[in-house]
Amino acid sequence: MSTGDASKAAASAPSDERLKRVSTFTALVRRPELGAVAGLVLVTVFFLFTADASMFTLAGVMNFMAPAAQLGILAIGAALLMIGGEFDLSIGSMIAFAGLVFGTALVVWGLPLSVSMLFAFAVAVAIGATNAQITLRTGLPSFIVTLAFLFILRGLTLVGLKWASGGSTQLRGMREAAEGSPLAPFFSGDAFQGLFRYLADAGVIATFPNGDPQVPGVPVEILWFLAIAVLATWVLLRTQFGNWIFAAGGDPRAARKSAVPVARVKTTLFILTACCATLVAILTVLDAGSTDARRGFQKEFEAIIAAVIGGCLLTGGYGSAIGAFFGSIVFGMVLIGLTYTSIDQDWYLVFLGGMLLVAVMFNNVIRKRVTGER
Repeated sequence: MSTGDASKAAASAPSDERLKRVSTFTALVRRPELGAVAGLVLVTVFFLFTADASMFTLAGVMNFMAPAAQLGILAIGAALLMIGGEFDLSIGSMIAFAGLVFGTALVVWGLPLSVSMLFAFAVAVAIGATNAQITLRTGLPSFIVTLAFLFILRGLTLVGLKWASGGSTQLRGMREAAEGSPLAPFFSGDAFQGLFRYLADAGVIATFPNGDPQVPGVPVEILWFLAIAVLATWVLLRTQFGNWIFAAGGDPRAARKSAVPVARVKTTLFILTACCATLVAILTVLDAGSTDARRGFQKEFEAIIAAVIGGCLLTGGYGSAIGAFFGSIVFGMVLIGLTYTSIDQDWYLVFLGGMLLVAVMFNNVIRKRVTGER
């Protein structure tokens, strides 16, 4: 074949779609976290016009970031699992059960804080692995398996709390039992208190009449939230395991043929989700000083909604940890922001359902029309 014929053949050959240049708008819409960022902007604008100005002071921001962080830790774990093609509806009940396990070890058995936490995380690993093995070995949908564990763990929490507390569904004394432990400041209270005291003395941040800063520091759950979001984003975008997560959720059969350890990946994700719930349990239990049977109630649904708002497809193989991060902030802002307005707080439930519907429509309709993706 002559050089001219070869050139013509090359010119007429179909180009590789992976090398196609796309418009800035198309590239933007392809980002999973676009819906969460847009939602955050809209909610912020809404409260700027309707809420008391104190909502956006330093104290107000800390007020809505604390519950956002607790939900966000769950939502990031749920997002990774959803990207891997599975669901975990037991994480809300896992918070309550982990609180029972942790509280029993710390208060009833009198174990050190470090040992109590290790024991709680060991139980979380066992429960996460059990969810994974039942799902993988039976072929049952993870939705059904973890729905069953939602009730099992909640029931075990009720029974266990009555045993541990002598008949009550609440167990107290965690804060006192953890007092003096070098690990306690990493899981309860506020960080950077010295810095905030310095800023208050310098007149940079608001103070009470006695000179104490109105915001004593950054709640530790916010720091955990930020760290987990950064770590999860790095794993998804920069590691082989992140590629395996997308592959396992997108097309498990093709992934197995490509030597991706799908079963191991999904088992790891189930364990990670249970551990995220346990971390939230420890943070909230030490903060409140007690645990009860309703802790974590309905948090599984809020976490999944935050993950969906963050761009996770219900079919798996697509999503973003940073999207779940922004989605959780949206929830925290609405939950607390309504208290700064004259709006009935029960509208929060309407917001939950509405945001889920809008997010699913965005992920499954708008993106298809603009990008041609599934």
